[in-house]
Amino acid sequence: MTMVRGSQSICFQEAPYVISAGSIVGKKEFEGPLGNLFDMAGEDNLFGEQTWEAAESRMQKEACVLALEKAGIDAKEVRYLYGGDLLRQGIATSMGVEALQIPMFGLYGACSTSGEALALGAMAVAAGYGEYMLAVTSSHFGSAEKEFRFPLAYASQRPLSAHWTVTGSGAFLIGKKRSHVRVSGVTVGKIVDYGLKDSQNMGACMAPAACDTILQNLKDFGRQETDYDRIITGDLGYVGQTILFDLVRKKGKDIKQNHMDCGMTIFDQQRQDTHAGGSGCGCAAVTLAAYILPKIESGEWRRVLFVPTGALMSTVSFNEGESVPGIAHGIVLEHC
Repeated sequence: MTMVRGSQSICFQEAPYVISAGSIVGKKEFEGPLGNLFDMAGEDNLFGEQTWEAAESRMQKEACVLALEKAGIDAKEVRYLYGGDLLRQGIATSMGVEALQIPMFGLYGACSTSGEALALGAMAVAAGYGEYMLAVTSSHFGSAEKEFRFPLAYASQRPLSAHWTVTGSGAFLIGKKRSHVRVSGVTVGKIVDYGLKDSQNMGACMAPAACDTILQNLKDFGRQETDYDRIITGDLGYVGQTILFDLVRKKGKDIKQNHMDCGMTIFDQQRQDTHAGGSGCGCAAVTLAAYILPKIESGEWRRVLFVPTGALMSTVSFNEGESVPGIAHGIVLEHC
């Protein structure tokens, strides 16, 4: 019996489990609506390091250690690690997980990287390539601003459509060991480009990709939008959510009643002045680890479609006037 579903999806015959998760965030995230749910929060955003980049690496390492400790698993038992971040050459990941000495695949899917890592980790376990896989992603407001926009000392003004990059890292241990959350399927996203060039409006750039993946998931699995307790996007924010609703409605579907966006959930828009909402690889990852997984574990949500979204841009492509394409990966998580 084939595990292939439709044109882009996989339905696992023996679904792997999300055994444990670790989350670590910065001060602003801790002060947000989900603050007390995170495993660890830094008193400042340097986490005892000298640079933003080193701080991000520190977060990745700590998140992985937390996930492993919760499961009672030693790093030597993990077959492969799938990790990524927003920085050039993925330095936050490579320098962060170096001490763990786990064979590693470095990934880049922009803010959709947590979905990419979870999908590949689940596929590897289901294929029998190892008993345990570790998926980890991170982002940091300071390092991302320096990488993609302006150093913080420049004090540039942000438009209302701009996101606030989440300082945080989420790690997930995936394996055959039974838990109350299983990865029953994945829908791998395609690159979708509507020709938008505004890097300060990533919600608009990513919404078409989110729409494409959500609709493809429903088609491949033969489901309706109401078959999911929640359809959760990574960081479309307030602008991107409105666009997503319009795009989905034009295709004859309506997800307004059961949609949630991590970027809109992690911050209080009015009190914390985060404009369109949160973003970054860490946004969807820490929200999944601290808020979404516990609801699935308890059975409050029986089936969730987790769809992290990414804007595939770089400083080079932006400065050369290229558009900002988007991508989104769908992960089907079920209570068991």
